[in-house]
Amino acid sequence: MNAILQCLCSVPPLVEYFLSGKYKAALHKENGESAAAFGCLMSNMWLGEFDSVSPEDFQSVLGKRYPTFSNRTQQDAQEFLMCVLNELHDALKKRSKKRCITDAKVSRASVSETSIITQLFEGQLSYDITCQACKTAIHRPESFTVLSLPIPSKSVCSLQDCLKCFFQQDTLTWNNQIHCSQCEKKSDAVVKATITKAPQIVIFHLKRFEWQGKHRRKLSTDICYPLSNLDLSPYSSRPSRQDAEYSLCAVVNHNGFLDGGHYTAFCKHSVTNNWYSFDDAQITKIPNSSVQTDTAYLLFYTCKDLLCVC
Repeated sequence: MNAILQCLCSVPPLVEYFLSGKYKAALHKENGESAAAFGCLMSNMWLGEFDSVSPEDFQSVLGKRYPTFSNRTQQDAQEFLMCVLNELHDALKKRSKKRCITDAKVSRASVSETSIITQLFEGQLSYDITCQACKTAIHRPESFTVLSLPIPSKSVCSLQDCLKCFFQQDTLTWNNQIHCSQCEKKSDAVVKATITKAPQIVIFHLKRFEWQGKHRRKLSTDICYPLSNLDLSPYSSRPSRQDAEYSLCAVVNHNGFLDGGHYTAFCKHSVTNNWYSFDDAQITKIPNSSVQTDTAYLLFYTCKDLLCVC
């Protein structure tokens, strides 16, 4: 929990949003307790008088809605991250109606929900699926806030290797065949994902835990990831390529094994650009060279040209 909260409280536009008090105007009374507690935590971390602060109040509030996170047993950091992002979105979302033209005569209203979370962290993928029999192609959009990347090597690889593995063309056959509306039967197909809308903050989940038969194990692969100039344009459609360059701002590390691990965080200070290691209450300034580790589990990257958020 501490590692995830430390990373979220180091994302510059999210920090600015909560410290400015903008969140108070968007807060829903019926389910805004968690977001209010998060705002207090953010304020105490950046404006408080103490060297370290406890997230107990936020944990207590969140634990009422999600009992899994109410105790002190270790939970998966990626699952906790998704829980916090979903909770903040639900508490701060705004609904708007858009008119969609479905044919020459009929239009319908579609309701979209936006929040500071969707503005910063949400991206869009398009899965292009082509039937191998008749070559009919369909496009399935999918929103994401975290990209879970496979690790293609057991020893050493790069973040780009993980991205290439995720975005490579795949064949759907046997039990994974699609039902082709044109062929009116199940058929083999090829599928390829593309980023159609790149998020301002992209979070990569490195899938270090995998099943091998009936047993789950941790991959200790040394994954090389850049601190700046991460280019996502090779995996993006043409309109979104101009906003596809990113810099690292935070890392969640998992040390240890499946049953007895410990999470720590590396975060970049947005003003001084110095990197710090956070291990619960212990804070240490570290050189850039120490940010690269073989224990990285979650990577937070910020877009080079961050847009203003409301």
